[in-house]
Amino acid sequence: MSSDQLKVAIVGSTGYGGVELIRFLQHHPQVEIASVISASSSGKPMSDQFPHLNGLLDMELDGVNPTETAQKADLVFLATPSGVSGELAPQYLEAGLKVIDLSGDYRLKDATVYEQWYKHTAPQADVLAEAVYGLCERKGASVAGQRLISNPGCYPTATLLGLLPGVDAGWVDTNTIIIDAKSGVSGAGRGTSLTSHYAEMNENFKAYKINKHQHIPEIEQVLGEVAGKSVTVTFTTHLVPMTRGIMSTMYMTATGNHSEQDWIDLYRDYYKNRPFVRVRSKGQWPSTKEVAGSNYCDIGFALDERTGRMTIVSVIDNLVKGAAGQAIQNLNLMMGWDENLGLNMIPVYP
Repeated sequence: MSSDQLKVAIVGSTGYGGVELIRFLQHHPQVEIASVISASSSGKPMSDQFPHLNGLLDMELDGVNPTETAQKADLVFLATPSGVSGELAPQYLEAGLKVIDLSGDYRLKDATVYEQWYKHTAPQADVLAEAVYGLCERKGASVAGQRLISNPGCYPTATLLGLLPGVDAGWVDTNTIIIDAKSGVSGAGRGTSLTSHYAEMNENFKAYKINKHQHIPEIEQVLGEVAGKSVTVTFTTHLVPMTRGIMSTMYMTATGNHSEQDWIDLYRDYYKNRPFVRVRSKGQWPSTKEVAGSNYCDIGFALDERTGRMTIVSVIDNLVKGAAGQAIQNLNLMMGWDENLGLNMIPVYP
């Protein structure tokens, strides 16, 4: 490892988001993984938790100790559940580390809204005010040089990337947005529960948290910023019997007289300098397998001239563009590096 590489630590290394950070950062030319951290498994070899890392990352898991971490690393990724990062981030900041938080604790700027949807006490106000929401394709410029980045949620990433150009251009009646979102079970985390139990999910397909999902205010917050007014959406999530992937299918009334090709051209222009958004040609719609294992978001369109409604299909890998990949993309922007550094992986297909 070069002495001028950025040294990073990963809290929550034994979860799916944490191990995806390891997979990508191992190939990042500017980064050295200095510490892998787990509150529940400290002192154990990382390869005991993930045998596929045997011979690839032979490190022992550290415990949560910001002072000790600051002696090893310059930046810490918090791949922890909501409610945990809100307590840990101030401690790591105070120890002198930069922080990229993959939980939901710093995404919502209104503490009351956070407590209503997440059922946790909101993070301390001064730290929350400092956090920058890192949706790279919209907030990339504001990420540079910051200390605390809040990585967007998986569902909001797929949804917002599919909606932002149309809303920004005024081509969407924002009172009519319906979002039908589906995720693989890895989004529920590595812990065992009925949610991820094989017998419960195999050959099954179910909706959950209807009208109550904690990602609703995150989506509405960003759309409201773009539209310049309050936006309310209908958002329904589903679990499907696959490991990875999110498909967000969005329905809305289109405004103005724009053809389907106009929409495609609008989105290609909007994302022309963003390496990880790929806009499909007319009559082509993406599938989750076409982005699996990668940091790409693929978007397709279908305009129904009979009803005047636009359907937008947006897909990502929930563990990569929806978590670890976007966090590394934020790292690159934070440090002033090329946005795609360490992320140029072809999707795993089939």
